[in-house]
Amino acid sequence: MFSTKDGKKSMVCRTFHLRMFFWLFAAAVLLLLPASFQAKDNDNIIYIIEVSGNVDPGMSAYIKRAYKEITSGPYGLVVVEVDTYGGRVDSAMEIVDTLIGFPEGKTVSFVPEKAISAGALIALASSELVMAPGSTIGDTAPITMGSEGPEMLGEKFQSPIRAKFRGLAERNNYPVALVEAMVTPEIVVYEITMEDGEVRYMTDAAYQDLTEDQQQKIASRRTVVPAGQLLTMHDREAETYGFSRMTVADIPAMLSGLEHDGYTLVRFSPNWSEDLVRFIGGIAPILLMIGLAALYIEMQAPGFGFPGTIGVILLAIVFLGQYMVGLADYTEFLIILLGLVLMGVEVFVLPGFGIAGLAGVGLITVGFVLALQDFVVPDPDIPWQMDILVNNVIRVLGSFILAFFGGLLVVRFLLPKLSSKKEGPFLVSDLGDAHADSEETKRIKIGEGGIAITYLRPSGKAEINGELFDVIADNEYIERSTPVIVSQIRGNWIVVQRKEPS
Repeated sequence: MFSTKDGKKSMVCRTFHLRMFFWLFAAAVLLLLPASFQAKDNDNIIYIIEVSGNVDPGMSAYIKRAYKEITSGPYGLVVVEVDTYGGRVDSAMEIVDTLIGFPEGKTVSFVPEKAISAGALIALASSELVMAPGSTIGDTAPITMGSEGPEMLGEKFQSPIRAKFRGLAERNNYPVALVEAMVTPEIVVYEITMEDGEVRYMTDAAYQDLTEDQQQKIASRRTVVPAGQLLTMHDREAETYGFSRMTVADIPAMLSGLEHDGYTLVRFSPNWSEDLVRFIGGIAPILLMIGLAALYIEMQAPGFGFPGTIGVILLAIVFLGQYMVGLADYTEFLIILLGLVLMGVEVFVLPGFGIAGLAGVGLITVGFVLALQDFVVPDPDIPWQMDILVNNVIRVLGSFILAFFGGLLVVRFLLPKLSSKKEGPFLVSDLGDAHADSEETKRIKIGEGGIAITYLRPSGKAEINGELFDVIADNEYIERSTPVIVSQIRGNWIVVQRKEPS
């Protein structure tokens, strides 16, 4: 009995161990196989980042989003499809810094048509460059819009851009002399063929520094970029000069040439919200002008009605657009909010447009200038920041000036017409005898006089019997500090007219 029981116990133990081994093995297979397949599939994912249109802060924010999403998991290659004439140099620099954050050898730029100015800088940020037939790249000199059209900026602006190009050229083994010739037209570049057949590209300054022994080893010299010209290459020239790896018609042909197969393409492009933010950024000065004009109209006709609501909404849209691209933050929001509060104090508490109003305008100006840029004080080593600051100040102050004159015209000519009496026909019965007296109208009598504290266009404030009242002018425009007399009391409205001198 004892031995039989031991045998059964031994068989039960072996069965239990076999079952445990089977389940552990099955669990290991289930855990490991999907992970290996997933890694294999993810390694074959090739992402395409579209870089098209104007290079601006909105594009920089979109590239950063794509970078974060791609680097959050495994991937095989990132294709940067560049088709742009360029744009803001600060945004191009940010995009370049984002792209070089990818591991070396994991990025390739494809130029289907053009990569000009800031587009060339972005295209050369990838580890490799491939171009389509008939495409061009180059001409990266910094320019500004002057009174006579585009003007090329000087050495102060060219030097940091050349330094950025040199860093990219050394990183990706591009000819340094040629990338510098994309930025500065005074640079002359020679194609030097040595006696052993080696081809080098050398600036005129570097060639003059060669010793006699080094010059004797040169078999031939040819001018590639003459003085006064910026280097712009078509696809075949870029391939000859060592920039482009190949010339192909499209991205699938490029991937085939790079020996990628069995891949899955995932295309990145700006979503609707990013397109909307970029659109808002383009019309921000117009929205800012209309919003400020609406607030000015509300100041001249207090009551916070339709103009005030529109003004606040438009200013909020401008600020949110800048916040979405990373240029504005809570600091700018608090500055603008404080400015609006001071303007409200000027309108409703201390009418007359004095210190509170001027301080409010100043804070709103500072807040929106800072919201249009990613720095507070320009860096002396980044010369274009001063230009950006000056342009932003001009845009905001210009919006204030245009808003003032636009609002003045609306208040002077449009509002009186909207409030004037209209001809009939009307219903025979009306509510002319009905009224609801307010506390203010109980303290006022027809015929009492006072002084207009604000402009009456047609509504505003007037001081009568030593008290401040909301009044409305009787179909006329009345200047501030003009003597007025109460002509009618229409329900809750105190109607005044200009007091004629006795």
